[in-house]
Amino acid sequence: MSRLSREPAPARGFDAVAEAVLGEDPRTVVGGTGAVLLAEPLARINAAVREGRIDEAAAVAERTAAQASSTLGPDHPELLRLRELTAYIAYLAGDPLRSCRLCLDLARIHRRNRDAEAAYGGVQSAATAWRAVRDPEQGLRLGRDLIGLWTELTAEDGPAAGDVEQLRSARARMGRLAERARGATPPAAG
Repeated sequence: MSRLSREPAPARGFDAVAEAVLGEDPRTVVGGTGAVLLAEPLARINAAVREGRIDEAAAVAERTAAQASSTLGPDHPELLRLRELTAYIAYLAGDPLRSCRLCLDLARIHRRNRDAEAAYGGVQSAATAWRAVRDPEQGLRLGRDLIGLWTELTAEDGPAAGDVEQLRSARARMGRLAERARGATPPAAG
């Protein structure tokens, strides 16, 4: 198969979450016990996001995730999808630090569960949020975590292994952040 005839890459990370929320059929859950438990709150969250009521969506998502975690368990697929939605909402709310941390946590869970596609989606979402972090020191701290996990994923079988150009770009941003951090540090006394 030639490069030109390849299927387009599936929507990953925030792109997939946005498509689920903003689509005509906002299916962020597929079925099972979690779907029954989360159907009504997810409908409210999705409606709030579509209508721009981000603070309301964030509050309902946080409350629902806390309740669902105790009922379903922390690694339940439906809860993980809800947490992805929560990270997306944090990003929309202008909290890229929280969003990035949530995405990295999710990527690690998916990796532990041997879901390379979902792990890479989490890394992609984390990278999107990380690029919105303006403080160079915070960006460097998060960037080290992001690039460490991303590098590990590229060494494994999965979609990250075939997509190293974005990782190179993230490493280049780390260099720029380091330069900015050095420039923002006052000279040492002495």
